[in-house]
Amino acid sequence: MPEPRIYLDHAATTPVLAEARAAMLAALETWHNPSSPHAEGRAAKAALERARTTVAAALGWSGQVIFTSGASEALAIALGRAKGGRRFVSSVEHDAVFRAAPDAVSLPADAQGQVRLDAVDGERPVVAVQHANNETGILQPLDEIAAEVRARGGVLVADCAQSAGKLPLPDADMIAISAHKFGGPPGVGALLVRDLALVEAVGGQEQGYRAGTQNLPGINAMAVALETGSEWLREAARLRERLEAALLAAGGEVVGGISRRIATIGAYRMPGVAAAAQLIQFDLAGIAVSAGSACSSGSLKASHVLAALGMSSVAAGEVIRVSFGRATTSEEVDRFAAVWTDMAARCRAA
Repeated sequence: MPEPRIYLDHAATTPVLAEARAAMLAALETWHNPSSPHAEGRAAKAALERARTTVAAALGWSGQVIFTSGASEALAIALGRAKGGRRFVSSVEHDAVFRAAPDAVSLPADAQGQVRLDAVDGERPVVAVQHANNETGILQPLDEIAAEVRARGGVLVADCAQSAGKLPLPDADMIAISAHKFGGPPGVGALLVRDLALVEAVGGQEQGYRAGTQNLPGINAMAVALETGSEWLREAARLRERLEAALLAAGGEVVGGISRRIATIGAYRMPGVAAAAQLIQFDLAGIAVSAGSACSSGSLKASHVLAALGMSSVAAGEVIRVSFGRATTSEEVDRFAAVWTDMAARCRAA
């Protein structure tokens, strides 16, 4: 009988928690439109506002919460409609940021993945910097960056898709989150805004800042997922340390190893073996991992994140991403490490 498959691609999406699934099913009974004026609509509106309060409280957020379809839409609102001047985005951002601000000035990162703000200038600049990188797990010191951006009269937008629900929120002016990264369902997220005066309104729902009927079942599930806590991250950190010790012993390289990283994501190079070949072999061995972000893995395009860290195209093309979830076990990590070690040894022998 074949061994069960192992899923180590939680940074792409992670399973919906049982509590969130139950909340979503219950909310499907309250299917009415929150914008409707009748009693049913008002009941749905009350449920929506309870979820908004829950999300803010669970994240320790004192500002406003605008519900969206996910982090990509939240970033599009923030970067497309922020009241400010020129846009500046770090060179290690998720592709969604570059799509939202195609004319932005790119801010370089050093070999440890830390963003430099030297190029930020002009009146009221709008600066986007990701909290935890989706490919490497490298964390930016966003509280320090926020202070520097504000000293320049600017506004800081933080992509917290990978860190929200796991780490404390940074001191940013606008924050994008995505439910399916922390145990909620796909297709729902939020833009957290310190002050709504920072964003141009367009009319419609969400106090006029986002058009479209709110996904109340998804929003309720997201709120419940955020209440489940992040104590499991200690185990994730232990598992990643265990994995990295094994991969280093087998001749692997840890991308961003000396940098501060979120416990749930690791990027590893197997010298001499293309990432595409690795993905195929791991999949045949019953293990799901990725190369870069989920959107770039589908096309296996070169990683702009690894290039920004100074990696050559050859080295970057040998990197895969492993990401941990709540249910990841030591046995799964050991099995992955064994397959990795065997693959690397066979390549060296060949």
